[in-house]
Amino acid sequence: MLSKLLSYISEDIAVDLGTANSRVYVRGRGIIITEPSVVAVNKKTGQILAIGEEAKKMVGRTPGYIVATRPLVSGVVSDFEVTEQMLRYFIEKANKRKFLLNPRPRVIVGIPCGVTEVEKKAVCDATKNAGARRVFLVEEPMAAALGARLSVQEAGGNFIIDIGGGTTDVAVISLGGIVISKTLKIAGDKLNEDIIQFAQEEYKLLIGERTAEEIKIGIGSAYPLKEKKQMPMRGRNLVTGLPE
Repeated sequence: MLSKLLSYISEDIAVDLGTANSRVYVRGRGIIITEPSVVAVNKKTGQILAIGEEAKKMVGRTPGYIVATRPLVSGVVSDFEVTEQMLRYFIEKANKRKFLLNPRPRVIVGIPCGVTEVEKKAVCDATKNAGARRVFLVEEPMAAALGARLSVQEAGGNFIIDIGGGTTDVAVISLGGIVISKTLKIAGDKLNEDIIQFAQEEYKLLIGERTAEEIKIGIGSAYPLKEKKQMPMRGRNLVTGLPE
């Protein structure tokens, strides 16, 4: 009875916990947070300095004792404590109701298909410690199919390719469940690495991860283009050591 009452006055939150970016959806309000999955940590004190967009601005621009890191690798938790802090930041930012009694929200979290039971438990524990009342897990291809409003309940196959930052999930969905799936460790981050390597080999230019991602988003295409697109690259010349 209490659980039913709390469900009326608490928020229902969905978190797309990605390797590169995270999104937070609140029932009735839509997507309210879209921020990078990056946390800046002071290694001397262990203090969290920034999370999300503010932390990403620090990448490659911090002194040695401040590290801007991603607490998720290939879609799974690699640093439990930092992931917990990041989830707490997202949940507190989303869970702003004007009630004197502000109960903890129910949270659903998207996970890759190939995660183990230990990795699932790590996500559940981190989300509960971050302030969730109840935690539900959903495979990312299923969440993508529902978001695209595909008829997943019918006795017909739906082929889903969900390309993220650290992993690509491929799944066939039918009758409300995943029939077969595979998780590949090749995704958006690998494309960034390829652009960085291309700049080094072709132009002897060292560019950062942020620049590579901007190029990928700006002129990258999954289909052959009729006209070639161009975009300036700014970095450090590996021969002279000067900016170029």
